[in-house]
Amino acid sequence: MSATNASKPAESAGEDLKDLPFEEAMSQLEGIVKSLEGGKSTLAQAIAEYERGTALRRHCEAKLAEAEAKVQAVVEGAGGLSLRDVE
Repeated sequence: MSATNASKPAESAGEDLKDLPFEEAMSQLEGIVKSLEGGKSTLAQAIAEYERGTALRRHCEAKLAEAEAKVQAVVEGAGGLSLRDVE
């Protein structure tokens, strides 16, 4: 994670996540966790990283829920696998 992402204000911590792939979001989140666990950040940097991490966590949860809905839409019927409408 770059220092510029960590220094973003709270209101923009998650603005750029809309098109971020799940894998990249998880990678960034892992980097933030390692950085916070390292304890070498200033308080302001740690807060910014925590805010970004929270936004990334929400993004990942939404992506997982979306994927789960797609998987649940594939059901096995009498004629084999078929798709049903996602609720």
